[in-house]
Order: sequence, then structure tokens, then C-alpha cells
Amino acid sequence: MNAKRKILLITTLIIAMLMLALVGCSNQQSSSESASNEGSKAEATDSKESETVYPIKIKHALGETVIEKKPERVVTISWANHDVVLALGVVPVGFSAANYGVQDKSGMLPWTAEKLKELGGETPTIFQDTDGLDLEAISDANPDVILAAYSGITQEEYATLSEIAPVVAYQTSPWLASWREQIKYNSMGMGMEAEGAQLIADTEKLIQDKANEYPEIKGKKAAFVSLTATDLSKFYVYTPTDSRGEFIKELGMEYPESITSKITDPSSFYLELSAENADILNDLDIFVSYGDENTLKALQADPILGKVPAVQRGSVVIIGDNTPLAAAGTPNPLAINYSIDEYLKLLSEAVGKLK
Repeated sequence: MNAKRKILLITTLIIAMLMLALVGCSNQQSSSESASNEGSKAEATDSKESETVYPIKIKHALGETVIEKKPERVVTISWANHDVVLALGVVPVGFSAANYGVQDKSGMLPWTAEKLKELGGETPTIFQDTDGLDLEAISDANPDVILAAYSGITQEEYATLSEIAPVVAYQTSPWLASWREQIKYNSMGMGMEAEGAQLIADTEKLIQDKANEYPEIKGKKAAFVSLTATDLSKFYVYTPTDSRGEFIKELGMEYPESITSKITDPSSFYLELSAENADILNDLDIFVSYGDENTLKALQADPILGKVPAVQRGSVVIIGDNTPLAAAGTPNPLAINYSIDEYLKLLSEAVGKLK
């Protein structure tokens, strides 16, 4: 019996040692796989930059821009281009001051200031260019690239700026770049096209998710209208080509045929109409306009515009003129994220006045 017990004990010890060895191998393999996975993640992150092949060539309305290597010092001019750069996690060395909707002397809209604070780093130079481009300040910023995908620069200005650094201009016409085009072409100019594509996808998801919280606005006929309460002899309707009109459609609303049928130039971003043509607004469930607390009262008291059904029932969204929300009417990724909740709430309240 003692011999049998001895053999049984030895056998048990051998089995236990084998099991421990197998567990050790398994743990070693797991650690190796984990390290490999972490390495793969790092490689995937780095591959975004390695996928960018230089030189980058970008065709646009003013010519073709060639970028020989990844820009380190990014400058933006005109409206909103700096917000794209910031949304991509990069702090530009210089950008144009916001000239509308700013509530302080910073030259920045609130979403710009918030993102700049979040990212930290060196404070950018802010160009004061309401009276024309500050070429000296732009040059002093020593840019590797100048981004102007959403702008109104002329061929002459483009040529002058190109002597400082490669310039990414608009694709078709001045001031007609959608927020998607702003992201796409500015990110290309930064050598970050893949990151730009992801930002577009993330922004599209944000818009869709937020709009889904307000199903009552979906399918409603709407438009963005510009008018002045002190002179209602004429008004303007922004077309769906304009970023304001495009965003209304993106939220799930529709421009009525009474408006779209009057658009003869597909590249035009607005229709200018006299008050006698106010019936173009009759099919609207709601419309959006800039103004103040007196604007709707002035519209309702007007003998012509006061007969527009949306005006009569008060289903008009009046956005305070020269406010951040008004500035967000021409959207970009940071502005959308900052203002979309407030905007959707106002649209919902206007829809609530429909009978």
C-alpha cells in the first residue's frame, strides 16, 4: 500500500506541475497578445499621419495649392476656419477676429474661447481684418499654411497671400462652403484628411441624435429669412445652398416648392424680394430670422407681411441679432456643438404654434 501511495503522490505532483506550467504559458501568451494589441493601437493611431502622402495638391476656385510637407504653423483667415482647426485638436498660431456675435472684446465667439482654453498652448495672434486683410500680421505669424476654405478672398488677395504660404481657398464661390467643406478642405490643408473625415462623421451623428429629440419639427416647411423691422419694403430668403438654409434641411425640415422654384441661379445663396412677393412665404410652417423683441410685432403690424400665415400665428423664430446664436447660423463643428440645443428648442416652440 505504501508503494502505491508513493506512486499516486508522485503522479499527483507531476500533474500539478504540468498544470502550473500550462497556466504560466497561457499568462505569458496573454501578456504577449495584450502587448501586441497595444502596439497595434499605437500603430493605428500613427498610421493616420503616415497615410498622408506629400506633396498634397488641393484644387479650388482660385487655382491649385501644393503643400510639400505637414504644416506645423497653421494660420486661418476669415470666418470659422479656425474653429475647424481647433475642433481637430490643433491651436492655430493666428486667426481672424470674429466680427459678429461677439459679446466681449476678445475677438472670439464663446465656443472658440472654450476650445482654446481646453487645448491650452501658446495664445494665437488674432488678426483685425474687418477693413481688409492684415498682411503684415499674417506674415509675422510665419505660417506654413493659410486656411481660407470658408472665405471671400479675391484672386488678387489669394496671389498675395500665396507669397507668404500655401493658401487653401473655397471650392466654388465666395462664402458658400458648407460646414462639411470647411472641415474637408481645411483638414486636407493640415495633412489631417482622415481626422477631418472622422470629425464630419461625429458632427453628423451629433446633429442626427439631437434632431431625433425633437420629432415634431421633422418634415415641417421652413426657411431662413433676413429682414429689417424698420424697412419691410424688401426681404431676403437664404437658399438651401447657403449654410443657414442647408442646416435647416439637415435638421429634418424642408424648403417649400414656392421658394425653391424661384431659385434660378443654383450658386446664389439668397433671393432678394420686394414685400409684394411676400406670398412666397405663405407655404412656410415656420421661418427663422434675425431681429429683436420688436421684430415679430413689426411684422404682424405690416399690411403685407402681416398676412403671411406664419407671421399671423407667431410661428417665427427670431434670433437676437449680433448674438452667438445668430453667429452660429453659419455653422461649423464647434458652433453646432455649442448652439444646437438652444436652436432646436426655439424651432420646437415655433412648431408648437401651428394649429
